[in-house]
Amino acid sequence: MSIKKSLLTLSLSVALTATAQAETFNFSDQAKKADAIVVFQAGDTPSAGLAQLNKQSNDQLMKSLSVAKFKGDSKQVVEVLAPAGIDADRVIVVGLGDSTELNAGAVNKIGASLSAKLSKTDAQDIQIFTKGISDNQSNASFAAELAHGISLRAYKFDKYLSKKKPAEKNYSLRVNQPQQAKTTYKQLEAVEAGVFLARDLTSEVPTEMNPVHFAAAAKELKKLGVKVKVLKPRQIKKLGMGALHAVGRGSAEGSRLVVAHWEGNNDTPIALVGKGITFDSGGYNVKTGKSIARMKSDMAGAAAVLGTVKALALQEADVNVVAVMAMAANMVSETSVAPGDVVETAEGLSVEILNTDAEGRLVVADGMWYARDKYKPEIMVDVATLTGSKVRALGDRYTAIFSEDDNLVSQLTVSGKAVDEKVWRLPLGYKDKLKSPIADLTNIGSGGPGATTAATFLQQFAGDTKWVHLDIAGNALISADKGVNPAGGTGHGVRLLSHWIMNNK
Repeated sequence: MSIKKSLLTLSLSVALTATAQAETFNFSDQAKKADAIVVFQAGDTPSAGLAQLNKQSNDQLMKSLSVAKFKGDSKQVVEVLAPAGIDADRVIVVGLGDSTELNAGAVNKIGASLSAKLSKTDAQDIQIFTKGISDNQSNASFAAELAHGISLRAYKFDKYLSKKKPAEKNYSLRVNQPQQAKTTYKQLEAVEAGVFLARDLTSEVPTEMNPVHFAAAAKELKKLGVKVKVLKPRQIKKLGMGALHAVGRGSAEGSRLVVAHWEGNNDTPIALVGKGITFDSGGYNVKTGKSIARMKSDMAGAAAVLGTVKALALQEADVNVVAVMAMAANMVSETSVAPGDVVETAEGLSVEILNTDAEGRLVVADGMWYARDKYKPEIMVDVATLTGSKVRALGDRYTAIFSEDDNLVSQLTVSGKAVDEKVWRLPLGYKDKLKSPIADLTNIGSGGPGATTAATFLQQFAGDTKWVHLDIAGNALISADKGVNPAGGTGHGVRLLSHWIMNNK
């Protein structure tokens, strides 16, 4: 199964694990016949398109907006059915809010709200009047980012539904600079493909997404020119990655280390390290309650970094990025690691396992060592659904960012705001809470803030490399539609990392 091609799609389509279809977009300066027409208003100021249609309707549109108490607020939507004087079944008016605040992320969310509205209608051909509207960059950028938001929200993981998603909708966007809009959207469409891959992988059920399945999905990227390598349990053990090996011991397939390398130039690489726990039972410290059903998403960090590599490869980006994904299922069996065990990491540090449900930092630690030892990266960013403490501190609206490098934190903060995957800095420290009487470290802190002690544990494996830790717990899987994300896996981190890499190369 594959992403359906749009008029602007790149010529290469890669198999995914589930249906991830995009809507079809055509950017033009010509009017098209449509089932529905979309126009905008920023605050009290109607767009040229709205003013034009209102004149055609003999002021019916503005009267309808007044009755609906439409103020032009951001994401406010009013639908007018069978408008007089207009050859369309419906006209949808979308509020833009304060036009000075229309960055890419804000426009994406407006597109998402429009997509949600149109999904409840039978309209197939939609014309959107965007001429003259800017997102503080250009009309072409506004149109492309709007399409990006529509497409991100329109995605649906429907593999197990008997009633599949309806046919895709066809959007014609009237823009001032059609060719520039097409070029801009082509890059965003590549990012969408990466997000959809990450969503597919995260939403898949645990028995169909173990480390072997994940490795197979990664190998599909070879078609894009990505170098993919997969290490099996025996190789992992031989390299001394005792922490990664131990976490996978309780499952039938064992651990895998998956490497996906987009070598777009010969620069020193950036390493992205992803936590890939395909299911987290908690091990002998077994999880209880409803939360365990969400633990298929504990590999969302690995999904995000693999999705980022796909996005870069589709753009043929002039960057050198390697993703290292440490994969295991944390299960309970007679061969599982036990509380009180000591494991040896490839870094040479021993770890006393006080809690088998703090396994993510163990696999990421060996993944970080492998990235440093084999690729000598300039920068290393690890991405992990690591701690419940992060959720308690920041909820699901921010990613926690940890680093000693102020410049990297600043860059990622800017990128997070741009794509609306915001980050919030939390402190490192409390290494004294990781002391063990029989090993170099414990895998949980004895007191102290949990997200910080977990990040500080990982810091011990960063060496001299510039390093950032992103804790995306709470961001990776949602139970209801929200913003650009439909319910299910969100692909969180792909847009953040893609924007950061492409804007700081």
